[in-house]
Amino acid sequence: MNVIMYGILICPDCEEALALLQKEEKIQVDFRDFNLLTTNIKEFLKLRDTNSMFDEIREAGNIGIPLFVFEDGSMTFNVKEVIDIANQ
Repeated sequence: MNVIMYGILICPDCEEALALLQKEEKIQVDFRDFNLLTTNIKEFLKLRDTNSMFDEIREAGNIGIPLFVFEDGSMTFNVKEVIDIANQ
């Protein structure tokens, strides 16, 4: 299973999720850090600005990370869901 994770390492939720997936669960993650490439944040903003799953997040003034994108294009904010899918 391939999973893309959008985020930034100065975000405690992102740092915790990445450590959980890679170190504890040994799940391969394509981590797209906003600090490394502006392309990463542009990809994320396109998803964020065009998907209704972000409506409440935008309204609350939040960012919506970490965001996990699966091979089939489905997305979640829930790291436990990533672990469950990877362990199927």
